[in-house]
Amino acid sequence: MTQMLAILIEDEQAVRLATTQTLELGGFEVQACASAELADAYIKDGYAGIIVTDVRLPGKSGLDVLEKVRGIDAELPVIIITGHGDVSMAVESMRHGAYDFLEKPFAAERLLDACLRAQEKRRLVMENRKLKLSWLNHADTPDLIGQSPQIEKVRKFIQSIGPTQVDVLINGATGSGKEVVARQLHLASGCKGEFVAINCGALPESVFESEIFGHEAGAFTSAQKRRIGKLEYAQGGTVFLDEIESMPLNLQIKLLRVLQERSLERLGGNQLIALDCRIIAATKMDLLKLSAQGQFREDLYYRLSVVTMHLPRLHERREDIPLLLSYFVQRAALRYQKQAPLLSSIHMQQWMQADWQGNVRELRNFADQLVLGVAEFADLPAQQTGQVQTTAAYSLPEKLDVYEASLIQAALEKSANNVAAAAEALGIPKKTLYDKMKKYQKTLSSINPLAG
Repeated sequence: MTQMLAILIEDEQAVRLATTQTLELGGFEVQACASAELADAYIKDGYAGIIVTDVRLPGKSGLDVLEKVRGIDAELPVIIITGHGDVSMAVESMRHGAYDFLEKPFAAERLLDACLRAQEKRRLVMENRKLKLSWLNHADTPDLIGQSPQIEKVRKFIQSIGPTQVDVLINGATGSGKEVVARQLHLASGCKGEFVAINCGALPESVFESEIFGHEAGAFTSAQKRRIGKLEYAQGGTVFLDEIESMPLNLQIKLLRVLQERSLERLGGNQLIALDCRIIAATKMDLLKLSAQGQFREDLYYRLSVVTMHLPRLHERREDIPLLLSYFVQRAALRYQKQAPLLSSIHMQQWMQADWQGNVRELRNFADQLVLGVAEFADLPAQQTGQVQTTAAYSLPEKLDVYEASLIQAALEKSANNVAAAAEALGIPKKTLYDKMKKYQKTLSSINPLAG
């Protein structure tokens, strides 16, 4: 579980102790400060927690704290605590980007609820930044997204096996991320050579041997000059053989010999070339069953499967769908230069229940369609057979509430959380907007805070 952190700024000792206790019982690690000046040392760029501050403080005020935080990190949630008669000041703080405000005296449950929602928003922001940084640092290496036990197991496998250089067999359904894992294994190996991906099912048998092993000039009619094969090109790196079950049987024999001896001969050549690369094979089939049917060499299977990784299907890790979908929407928005759509909790629950037979690949394509406006929010995968609750299961008022909340969220984001500007854009009084923000507090917090 992600660690929950909070900086508490409160000058009244009794209130400070009581608030600290409430947050600690709720699972937070609290840094309690009696003044804004004392808190300065803890408010830093990249802080993964939240800030709870009283408005009236000795020295700098809570609004000064908010201004400082906005200058450091505008997405760091600040919850303002106000005394009687300070509501106008709280409204001002909301205009300047405060996440929420509480009026004294407040119930412990109300405080904890606001802090938990703020922490969840912060977690999503930090996770998104981490993903973007990883993407920038390794633009050609797709990320392994998810926090489910199944994906954590895959991560531990990559950390453990990645640096060993042992050959690996990955088994998984179409679209489950076999090449993503292969690229992550290559990255974890620290090898400086190339990552070379070969789809065995896409290569015609007539050119397969030349593509994989290379050929010498004159090896066959059209061989005008020497060609370096994929295996040789990957020296010091990794070769990824996808759909290994599609490799012709006669070439399976040659591949087995190459793996055993770690050397190869180009087609039409006699010179042995030492091979220094890792082989990662992938399949969606049961290779042992295929070998029993004479469609795959059993000895090659055992040579490839020294270490085997089974990838879960998406329906086996449904809890990863919100993070995956948010990530893919963000990437699609950047790629297509489009506004990222808002993802409501109702639709997210619907998508989490869906049967994504195409797995992560289908989910990624759906995210692209959402960004491009091709898919509607109520859409489900075409394979759905009625087992999943659709939007028809929600009443008209519930649908209207979600839609209204999404419009408010969009207006707030467009105005940089300037409530007055958002109210003007929506054509409603500021007080009405504040009332609606309070009404939709949970819905607004569940809409993807990273969108747009």
